[in-house]
Amino acid sequence: MAHEIPDLLAEVRTGTGKGAARQARREGYVPGIIYGDGKEPTPIKLNYYYLLKRLKAGRFLQTLFNVKIEGGEEVHVICRGVQRDVVKDLPTHVDFMRIHDESRINLFIHVDFVNHEASPGLKRGGTLTIVRPEVELEVMAGDIPDHITVDLTGKQIGDVIHINDVELPSGAKPTIARNFVIANIAAPSGLAASE
Repeated sequence: MAHEIPDLLAEVRTGTGKGAARQARREGYVPGIIYGDGKEPTPIKLNYYYLLKRLKAGRFLQTLFNVKIEGGEEVHVICRGVQRDVVKDLPTHVDFMRIHDESRINLFIHVDFVNHEASPGLKRGGTLTIVRPEVELEVMAGDIPDHITVDLTGKQIGDVIHINDVELPSGAKPTIARNFVIANIAAPSGLAASE
């Protein structure tokens, strides 16, 4: 289920602090930092438009990246935060965390619902109510699933889909110990009113 790790191009940022960050922004870069794994933090900068394109592609915080730093070093990272301008909502700083492929990390993974046409409840006019479009799972950094799939085959009106009903990828487990609800099939409003 894991896929090829996408590359992210970055340059080492000289200097730290507000002045250096502002200078990087003036030059068309977004300042960032790579931390963790028992090593010194590495200040970096990414091209503004290059980063914006990656952010707009979606799933930035759930993707394991291979950051290629100009000068040779390559690091596997996961984004832990993107600070944005409060007015323009554009990126002003990014935080990355270094990880090994064997590290276990918590990520929000997208939930994909399939076989709508094979659900008698939906055919009768029921509505799929999605409670959690994403679920937080503890996964291996080297094997991050793209999504988890919920099969709606045979689901009737009133059926509730819990996390334990879903087959999770190997090595993945929910971060919440209880059997929480992901979705349910609700009765159409006309049917609910007549009952």
